[in-house]
Amino acid sequence: MERAAPARRKTEALESRATESVAVTGRQLTGRDAEQAVSKAIMRQYVPGTSAYKMLDRTPGVSFTSTDPFGIDSFGANLYVRGFFMNQMGVTVDGVPLNDQTYQSVSGMSLASAIIPDDIQSMRMSQGAGSVELPSMNTLGGTIQIGSSDPDDKRGGKVSQSFGSYGSYRTYVRLDSGKLNQTGTKLYTSYARTDEGMWMGSGDQFMQQVDAKLVQPINERSRMSAFFNWSSLAQWNYPDTSIGILKNLGWRTPHLYPNYALAYGIANGTRPYPAGYDSVPGIDGSNIAMYDGGQAETNYMGGLHFDLALTDHLTWNSTIYGHSQTGYYSYTDSDPDDQVEGGAPLSEEVWQNRQERYGFDTSLRYKWGRHTIEGGVWYENNNQQAGLFNYREPILGQGAPLKAVGPYGVYGPAYLEGYNFQWNTNVMQFHLQDSIQLAEGLILHAGFKSMTATTSGGAQYNNADWTGADALPNGSLTASQAFLPHINLDWHINRHHEIYVDVAENMRAYEVSAYGVANSVYSVQDQATFQAQKKSLEPSKAWVYLGGYRYSSKLLQVNATVYHASLIHPILAAAVGSLTNPVSQVIDFGHISMTGANGDITITPIDGLSISNNLSYNKGTYDRNVDTVGGYYALAGKNIVNYPAWMYKTSVAYSWKGMTAHFDANYYSRRYYSFMNDTSIGGYWLANAGAQYRFGKLSVLKDVTASFNVYNLFNTKYISMMGENDNPAVGDYQSMERGPVREFFGTVSASF
Repeated sequence: MERAAPARRKTEALESRATESVAVTGRQLTGRDAEQAVSKAIMRQYVPGTSAYKMLDRTPGVSFTSTDPFGIDSFGANLYVRGFFMNQMGVTVDGVPLNDQTYQSVSGMSLASAIIPDDIQSMRMSQGAGSVELPSMNTLGGTIQIGSSDPDDKRGGKVSQSFGSYGSYRTYVRLDSGKLNQTGTKLYTSYARTDEGMWMGSGDQFMQQVDAKLVQPINERSRMSAFFNWSSLAQWNYPDTSIGILKNLGWRTPHLYPNYALAYGIANGTRPYPAGYDSVPGIDGSNIAMYDGGQAETNYMGGLHFDLALTDHLTWNSTIYGHSQTGYYSYTDSDPDDQVEGGAPLSEEVWQNRQERYGFDTSLRYKWGRHTIEGGVWYENNNQQAGLFNYREPILGQGAPLKAVGPYGVYGPAYLEGYNFQWNTNVMQFHLQDSIQLAEGLILHAGFKSMTATTSGGAQYNNADWTGADALPNGSLTASQAFLPHINLDWHINRHHEIYVDVAENMRAYEVSAYGVANSVYSVQDQATFQAQKKSLEPSKAWVYLGGYRYSSKLLQVNATVYHASLIHPILAAAVGSLTNPVSQVIDFGHISMTGANGDITITPIDGLSISNNLSYNKGTYDRNVDTVGGYYALAGKNIVNYPAWMYKTSVAYSWKGMTAHFDANYYSRRYYSFMNDTSIGGYWLANAGAQYRFGKLSVLKDVTASFNVYNLFNTKYISMMGENDNPAVGDYQSMERGPVREFFGTVSASF
């Protein structure tokens, strides 16, 4: 339930490195159990460019934290929904499956890269099991569906400029064609440039994106749309920390970048570690005083969508898409062997990944009396590659050091290749469902899906001197289930009261990742271990049960939900062994139980004023003991790691004429760090505030708006990401990251 993290050499850790509130909407064939939509008014309260995941964090049961205020750094992003991690949720943009959301994934695309937040028109999340028609390789605990805005009917555009703390700035420009002809053809293109200054250490977190969309109406009830997204990021990452580092070195322990001379001297033993670095219990100072680390990634994604009304009762919906991604993920490694050979004692270790995904999703929907019957097929093929390479750093005084974001071949091609993996993954999903109007206000949704996901391939090259293994994993894995049911009953007793029940089973495909990187059997230490685990391996599944009550009126909105989830055969990575020499092991945790409840109240006592409060509780436990290479662990009954049992969230928004002001505060309770629960991170409060004024039309400009936001209003010290390099079985480990400090942002925007 943790994100992917790169591997290090076997002798070290196997790691790398408005007045509206949250509204509830219904879908035609999916129960309204927890279908929640973030309104446009809520979206406008955030600094432009903020991750869609961060906008969901006001929702009960959702925990999103990140190392940067915008939430776009995938190395520091951490989303949980009712105990399920972001790589266990189905996520789509305009119907395109994004699949695995974790860092360095070769099976998906980060939501932050897939769409410019300013172009989002709708954002819906199901905290139940999600709908059977949604295409995804990894849905276990819910779905998130993002829809882009259509081009405007009138020619025009929009410009937005933001400035913020630590030299941050962000620019957004959009141009709309308006209707180009009598058939209604229209399109837009937009560009966003985000440059976040780092609040600790040096470097920046830079990202560029382009969106484009064309809509062609076909008669009155049908349409075709074409969409395209390009993104390119070059981001320095924040360093990993531990409980020991926080206690002994404080809350700001940055990378040494750009002090190459100091890093060089530490690596060759001629200069001491910075003060205090050698006093952290159980940590080698060289693991703390790393020169730099970062990521560079380019994505292309696009496709065609058809929504066709074939008859008055029959509609056909299809999406054809493609996605290409090239990624580089790096950190500076101390390499004394190079010094012996006359080179620098440092090198840049780079994970070079690539994937090419193509697929289609098609379905037919037929309305017949009280029935709405829908069925369809989703297919995707993914060609994946992951390799590890070391590039030479310069001898001190003989050139500028390599940057964490590249280029890496300044001083020649890679001198060391650790391994290279190649896979091919095929996914086929079929679904069939019926929505039955049993009586007035009473709807039964019943359906199922079948899924088969097969991955073949593995290591194509193995440097045995580097990996310590004669052969790395190679073979075929298939996750298959013919019947995954979903039943939902939704009863609108009257216009104020509603009761709902939802039950579903889901399965996710096996994760695909290279040696030592993530929760994948392909990442184990050798071929023999892969073959042994493959014999008893079963894909992860989940049963989710929930029931709830909702009350809605102009003055008051109330929603209460209770749920239970059984996660079966969760495959997770854990760091076992000692703190200074942990071994990353992939373990079938057998069974995880999560039982909880959410309560949400929104009051609108007067026009323009909205007050929301929600409380959520989750009791998540591991249900069996595990036997690992590091020993036997009595894990049964221990609490799940990284997710708070209690969360309380409050927000107040007030609008008067052109002015809007808002304040929100979230409380997150204690999170357990080690699987055996002997280490944990205490609870904390996190607050944000902002104000906006809409001037309206000024000369040729329309909707001129100025806004001001403060993130982390009270400058709380807190841990955001946990477990990026696996969670420890017991004790401490350098595998967490601090959340950002207080930062201020101002934005001016206008349309024309």
